[in-house]
Amino acid sequence: MLGFLRSLIHSRIGALVALVFLGLIALAFAGADVTGSRFGGIAGGDRVASVGGSRIGTAELGKAVTNALEGERQKTPTLMMKDFVASGAIDQVLNGLIDRAAMMEWGAKHGFAVSDRLVDSEIVKIPAFQGPDGKFSESAYRQLLAQRNLTDALVRSDIGQGLMARQLLVPGSFGAQFPKGVALRYAALLKEKREGVLAFVPATAFAPKQGPDDAALAAFYKAHSQRYMLPERRTIRYAVLDEKAVQNAPAPTDAEIAQRYKLNAATYAPSQTRDFSQVIVADEATAKALAAEVAAGKPIDAAARAKGLSAAKLPGLTRDALTSQASKAVADAAFATAQGKVAAPAKSPIGWHVVRVDAVHDNPGKTLEQARGEIVAALAVEKRRAALTDLAAKIEEQFENGTGLADASKSLGLAPVASDPLQADGTVFGKPGVKPAPEVAALVQAAFAMEREGQPQISQGADGKLVMFDVARIDAAAPAPLAQIRDRVARDWQVDAGSAKAQAARDTILAALRKGTPLADAMKATGATLPAPSPVTMSREQLNAMQPRIPEALALMFSMAQGTAKSIAAPDGSGWIVVSLGKVIPGVVAANDPIVPAAAQELSQALGPEYGASLRRAISNDVGVKRNEAGIRAVRTQLLGGQ
Repeated sequence: MLGFLRSLIHSRIGALVALVFLGLIALAFAGADVTGSRFGGIAGGDRVASVGGSRIGTAELGKAVTNALEGERQKTPTLMMKDFVASGAIDQVLNGLIDRAAMMEWGAKHGFAVSDRLVDSEIVKIPAFQGPDGKFSESAYRQLLAQRNLTDALVRSDIGQGLMARQLLVPGSFGAQFPKGVALRYAALLKEKREGVLAFVPATAFAPKQGPDDAALAAFYKAHSQRYMLPERRTIRYAVLDEKAVQNAPAPTDAEIAQRYKLNAATYAPSQTRDFSQVIVADEATAKALAAEVAAGKPIDAAARAKGLSAAKLPGLTRDALTSQASKAVADAAFATAQGKVAAPAKSPIGWHVVRVDAVHDNPGKTLEQARGEIVAALAVEKRRAALTDLAAKIEEQFENGTGLADASKSLGLAPVASDPLQADGTVFGKPGVKPAPEVAALVQAAFAMEREGQPQISQGADGKLVMFDVARIDAAAPAPLAQIRDRVARDWQVDAGSAKAQAARDTILAALRKGTPLADAMKATGATLPAPSPVTMSREQLNAMQPRIPEALALMFSMAQGTAKSIAAPDGSGWIVVSLGKVIPGVVAANDPIVPAAAQELSQALGPEYGASLRRAISNDVGVKRNEAGIRAVRTQLLGGQ
């Protein structure tokens, strides 16, 4: 129940607050365009808020909103800035920026600090700053900062704000607990039952019986054409370019085969790997005693356990690999020992190693003739790929000179395939649940960026193959033809025609119920034939089980007082639902009922964020915040392209 009552906190925009609040830099490096050049010096001043002695600039707010939009587009690719701003994103993002700045000021004032070393430790964890070895790369860091037009100071400031917020909010909200008495009352509320009746008052019950004639239907369709809009669809025509399209690729020459063998000499040279069992001890005397026991025939695992140690298995190591893991002395000793024997103890930086040679694997290597087959196969693949790349370059040149997809495909012996009509989000129009072929799905974004039909391009498909494609047909967004949706339009006409009378009938029913008239009699008084009312008996537990899609009429019934009646519009706008609540049956819960601790846990989970939110508001009030509405409006105008 509490989750339902506080559902707004967990809405998309509510989640956005936390995202912006704790991770602007992470979003910036996820791929957003954070140039910062669009918002300097715009009308309304260069700030959107003053927070204590600091300020939040228009450029900073513009960047943050853009980054947040890019983050949301990972879940909703078709989300546009206009809709994002309309949902309240600017205010939510700005509130997050204000909270961060306020906590930084308040924390510094009261002795909290974020050291440079702590910021460094956070920077090295960001995947975008890691090199091929998985470790922090200074060059990667500097390159990404340059690409995003960010500075080291800006990154450090942003991370520092996030760390300060963590220092203040986590202790303030961690471990929140509700008293058991409150949990008991809440659990009893969950057990509460309600008995009521739902009555549907459809607009169609008050519409003219004969329905609309052709002229009335056409006029209604024209006046409400936006209801019946079909999205833009594009049909993609494509042909896959794979290695089969390359003919007469040159065969590898003897010189090329010899050169490749030479380049990979280490791979084809004789080599040896060994399997070891190893125990590491602290001093030489213990190591020698353990080695002596193993040499005398005692299993190394048992000998190690007797001393409170354990033996580790090291399979398939070369001398270089063991040197890297331990030391040269350990590797020399281990590789100088025969199979089944224990090596002389040797030292590494972490202790003394007792190593038993479990197995020796000799790889005789391969001569040039022995390796010829695999080298020829590898070179042939490389040559076909190179030839395919050259072919793609030639085709692109042909496209630039006016050659169409059909002619280019015919010259290669390929037959273009046409996709189903696709929408901008990659779904197949008119076929819910049907997915386009993977090679087509990868082309949708480029196809919808084309200005017109018949503009062939080459792109890389989802599986890495090259694909020639164009847009064979563009169906612009337009209302569906009346002939195809005649029944739907006729029903909408009836709903529209009967809507006012249905609303009046609803008012008649509610007025009669308030006077104590039984619901059945109140419905008869409308003079229309209405659907039979539906009795409802339900507990709050059953209501909560319907989350996240709780019917609005049921939610209304659980917010009403006993003996009252209210109404709500039907979800599809087809009429009204009258809700009459007859009886509220209080829940009874024993103190030892298992639902009590579960209720306490649910309450506590919500209490922590409440404490955090209260602390944020208190800090902002203490520091002092002034919003510059003119600057905020200017940012909104810039984000919407001047609208």
